[in-house]
Amino acid sequence: MSYHPGKFIWFEHLSNDPAKARRFYEGLFGWNIASMPMGEQTYDMIKNGEQGIGGMLKAPPGVHNQWVSYLSVTDVDASYKAALAAGAKSTMEPRDFPPVGRGAAILDPTGAAVSVWKTNEGDRDDPGNTPVADWVWNELMTPDVAKALAFYERVFGYTHDEMDGLKGKYYILKSADGKGRAGVMQAPHAGAPAMWLPYVRVKDTSASAARAKELGAELMLEPQDIPNVGRICALFDPLHAAVAFIQPAGNM
Repeated sequence: MSYHPGKFIWFEHLSNDPAKARRFYEGLFGWNIASMPMGEQTYDMIKNGEQGIGGMLKAPPGVHNQWVSYLSVTDVDASYKAALAAGAKSTMEPRDFPPVGRGAAILDPTGAAVSVWKTNEGDRDDPGNTPVADWVWNELMTPDVAKALAFYERVFGYTHDEMDGLKGKYYILKSADGKGRAGVMQAPHAGAPAMWLPYVRVKDTSASAARAKELGAELMLEPQDIPNVGRICALFDPLHAAVAFIQPAGNM
């Protein structure tokens, strides 16, 4: 059993209509979403083939429809405490979720929601090449890049590399093992809220974009090529939760 602190290991869709979300994502990515026993309750798990990659939940009252990213940590309580000391706000105190693990949830100092998690079963190892329809990247869009970088580096031990992006600088967060785990970029326009935007790998970005529109999505970024990276697209699903996908230029 191994762990990969700093890796985003799980993604959860919160909405006021999980059945509608299920129909959309099964139709778009071919996922299988089925109820699984979890202690005395059930959990709608997202499976890509036989691999569990995320879940769907009914959003609590007052919580907007969204994808929530889960970040692997070695100690949930210590990471939660460090996050609050560095300016984060609590949305869920550390708690156990038998039999799968322990987690907590915060808003980072720029307002983006993120959860910290330690599974009881170990993290999935990094693939040599991410399968189609699996999560391949995560991206923080924030109105204050400097504050976000300082927070994630202080609390979670990341370092970062810098490169030219589509609109200004793009920063790659690297975990202690030297692997690129996520990107950070300036929010696309004034007033845009901070949020984590997860990416799914697809075979054909243009075909997936067309299918998404047929299923009721609204594109916020039309299919676009990024040299040496791949072809990307971002959308709001029919519940208005943001997600993106990429057809990589090479292994990813």
